[in-house]
Amino acid sequence: MRYCVSWVESADTETGACFTGMFPAATTTLAPSPPRWLATGEIAYRRMLALIEGARVSIRCETYIWSDDEVGDRFRGALTRAAARGVHVRVLVDGVGSAELPAGYWGGFEQAGGSARIFNPLSPRYFALRNHRKLLLVDDATAIVGGFNLARAYDGDGVARGWRDFGVELSAPAALLPLAESFDSLFRDHRLRHWLLRHVRRTFLKWPRSYRQEGPVLFSGPRLVRNQFRHQLLRALHAAKHVSIVSAYFLPGFRLQRALCRVARRGAIVELLLAGKTDVPLAQLAARTYYGSLLRAGVRIWEYQPQVLHAKLAIIDDAVFAGTANLDARSLGINYEFMVHFGDPALTSAATASFVGDLPYAREITLDDWREQQTWPLRLRGAWARFLLTKVDPWLARQQMRNIP
Repeated sequence: MRYCVSWVESADTETGACFTGMFPAATTTLAPSPPRWLATGEIAYRRMLALIEGARVSIRCETYIWSDDEVGDRFRGALTRAAARGVHVRVLVDGVGSAELPAGYWGGFEQAGGSARIFNPLSPRYFALRNHRKLLLVDDATAIVGGFNLARAYDGDGVARGWRDFGVELSAPAALLPLAESFDSLFRDHRLRHWLLRHVRRTFLKWPRSYRQEGPVLFSGPRLVRNQFRHQLLRALHAAKHVSIVSAYFLPGFRLQRALCRVARRGAIVELLLAGKTDVPLAQLAARTYYGSLLRAGVRIWEYQPQVLHAKLAIIDDAVFAGTANLDARSLGINYEFMVHFGDPALTSAATASFVGDLPYAREITLDDWREQQTWPLRLRGAWARFLLTKVDPWLARQQMRNIP
């Protein structure tokens, strides 16, 4: 049915719009607020919890990792209270990222009226296909997206404590509607492997193979005809004058690597902030094999030092790409991901300030540094890591995709 969304009142003025959905609410006529930068995981968590406590109609919460720790408990408690007061609350976690949650973890939440689902529960048959998205959508009025999962590791400023990450708060209907639709699709079809019912279910599954719009939300995933984020990123790089990229796991592939080198060779500024500390050493080994060609082309590279870098950001001239996708083979071709893409001047300014503010905490890698560090044993290990992550992993995922209903 058609309805009008009620927008949550908070410390900031929230807004509203009408579109198709499930939950009727009151109508307002205020214009949507501009996107807002959330500079750390700690700031994002505070805002997310405030939105949950103020929710009146619905909450969609989606994450790759949900940990059984104080952060996970804090969010589970807030969502349980929301469900108990009549808010329609749905939670979607990934079967690999959240595999360590104990049995019965969602019992009290579901007794209060909430619904929790595991996307693609762990199984040898489809283990390569993961939902890496992170989303909180409250009352179809406000969304928070970013790289942070719901776990203790992300709760901090990224310097003294907690991994370095950030996010964006959105209230534009053009972004909220596709986010809601994509969540509903993944929540509904969270079990990829009902193989006994495959032929019966085939006509009822409605996985999105493409989306009507390419922005401001850019989707990627195994069911899409074209990776919207990579496509739009390559288009933006074509005439770029200033490029600043933050990527936790950096394996850009041939076309993107070539595009970055071309931008630098024509005299534009290209800056990469990558992980000095990482939770995936194999990915870091592979990433460093790309440094030589990029540095020779004039790209400047820094590695962030105080904490694990987990952020995903690209600032290209006046536009910002932020969300859940890394510049690696898995995010660009296997996982379910999304990035938001805005040309808002205030958002660009805030994101640029975060990038510039992180550089004093990073070590710049020069071509001489890289050559000195790359001993033959290290180069062999890096080449092997790159082969596994850019060839073997995508091949395995493609084999598993063939059997999805």
